[in-house]
Formats: sequence, C-alpha cells, structure tokens
Amino acid sequence: MGIMPHRDVDKALGLVLGLDIPFWPQLPHISLYEDMYIQTSENFPGIRVDFEKGRLSFHTARFEEELNDYFTKTEMPETYALTPEYSIVFQKFLSQNLQGYRAIRGQITGPVSFGFKVLDENLKPIIYNEEVKTILFDFIQKKVNVQYQKLKTKNQNAFVWVDEPGLGYVFSGLSGYNDQQAREDYYQFLQGIEGPKGLHLCAEVNLPYLLELGVEILSFDAFQIGFMPKEYTRSVADFIKKGGLISWGVVPTEFKTLKAQTPEELASLLSGYWNVISENTDLSLDQLAEQSLIAPARCCLVELTLEATERSNTSHVEEKIVEKAFSYLPEISQILKKRYGLE
Repeated sequence: MGIMPHRDVDKALGLVLGLDIPFWPQLPHISLYEDMYIQTSENFPGIRVDFEKGRLSFHTARFEEELNDYFTKTEMPETYALTPEYSIVFQKFLSQNLQGYRAIRGQITGPVSFGFKVLDENLKPIIYNEEVKTILFDFIQKKVNVQYQKLKTKNQNAFVWVDEPGLGYVFSGLSGYNDQQAREDYYQFLQGIEGPKGLHLCAEVNLPYLLELGVEILSFDAFQIGFMPKEYTRSVADFIKKGGLISWGVVPTEFKTLKAQTPEELASLLSGYWNVISENTDLSLDQLAEQSLIAPARCCLVELTLEATERSNTSHVEEKIVEKAFSYLPEISQILKKRYGLE
C-alpha cells in the first residue's frame, strides 16, 4: 500500500520510517495533488486538474495541440519528475536519511489503471484511444525511471512499484481492453523499466497472470483470497525460483476484520498458503519464506465497515486502523522468521 489517510505529513512519515522498508506515502486528505492519479498526470499532454470537481479532465483536441510541445521535452528528466507542487510528501521523504534501511520503495499509478480512470470529453476511458495509450505507457515508464533514480540516490536498494488496480478489469468482457492486450502492452512497458520491476494490485487477483507478466516483485492483497488454490502453486513456485519476491498483503485494513484477527492468526493464515504451495511443488518452505515480504492488505481511506454513527463520532478512525495494521507487521514477521529459521 502507498495511500494513507493521515492529515499530518510528519506523523505519516514517522510511521513509515519505522518499517523495515519505508516508502513515501500518498496523503490525499492533505491535498488533491496527493491523489495517486493526479500525481501521475503531471505534464501529460491534454490533461488538466479540475479542482472544482476534484478530478482530472482530458480533451482529445487539447492533447493533439500539446503533443508537439511534449515531444520536444521527452528527453528531459524534469518532464517526468514529481515536483513539490504535486507532492510535498515525496520531497520530505527524500530529505530523510534513508541509507540505513535494507531498501526503500516508491510507487506510481500504472498505465492500465490511469487509462481506465481518466475519461475524455465523451466520457470514454483514454486507454481506448490507441495514440493516447501508446504515449501513456511510455510516459509512465519514464516516470518510474526518474523516480527510481531519485530514490536510488538515497538508498542503493531502492525500487518503485506500479499500482495497478485496473488490471482487475481486463478480465471483464465489458472492459474493451482485455487481458491479452494488457499482457502484450505490459511486456513492452516492463522492458524499459530500470531497477527491480514491481507491481502492486489490491483488487481481485488472478495470481498466475500477474506472476507471468515479467515482474520481479509482486505485491497483492493476500488476505482476501482466503486460501491458496492449487492451480496457483506452480506459478508461485516458478516465480520464486527465478528470484522473484512476493509482498503478501496479509494484514486487513478494515476495522471489524482487523479487530477479529491477531498477528498469530494472520501468520498461520500465510503459513497455510505456503504449505499448499510447498506440498504441490518442489519449492521449499524456507526459500518461499526468504523471498517474502509482509504488508497491509490494501489502503484505507474511508472505513466502510463502521456504522455511520461510529464514523462520525470517531476522530481519524482510518488513521488508527492503519497504525494498528502497521503494528502487526513486525510481530507477524518475527513469528514467521522463528517458524522458518530466518532469525
């Protein structure tokens, strides 16, 4: 997860800097510019931030008008940089001493999600416009690389993952942009990514599909799958054997669900997944554990599992939920390290 509900930048940074692998948080409650889609849109031709409606607007005619000017700037790194105007949090994160961590992480909205989210003047997703889509994939690829280079100056083990909830839509017969098209586009997209190739998806997952896209780090909501299907196990084993890392989003970030779980229960849930994988492949549990990260399941901006009265009477309830979820991470990690001899 990268999006957090906090309204205090320093408090949010303090929380993430307490993790083994800190990241710069996106805090949309602070400013519209901290929204994941708006941050990614900076300098993309044809797009404007509509502050009145709190969203992005795109016009095809404006895109065509601005295209020539955009092409003159494609070799300039500043075209793809995340500026202080679009994220004060990113700049504050970069001002920290980050050398002592095993790794640090950044994130950016992926081209599929961005392409589905942003609509043109006819309310049609821009991913259906072939010219726009081609430039969009290249644009975000360059944004990943510029962010990666920035982060790498602060820690040699930096990586950036691409947030792609939109990849959950490509299996719908109504999407107009199917899984095969997405696979082909993603293969080309990933070829130009510098550093570790990371992907994050917190929607419904087709795990084999994601693992076979060519990524090296996959983050997903592992809590919501509930069990590990046997038909997924070979893909997981092959991915791990190739050196891949999986970030298991095993800590729920919904109030009632999290309240009903303990770190021990969540560690056992994840161990159950791993046992199924090991029992159905020749992958050892030790190797699987060594190449795994533990994370919250997904972002929490609006806590929908609380009653309306509870939400209105509780201050910053979403912040407290996220903080509790983060507090579970080291406990789960220690349980699993001890269980698999990784201490």
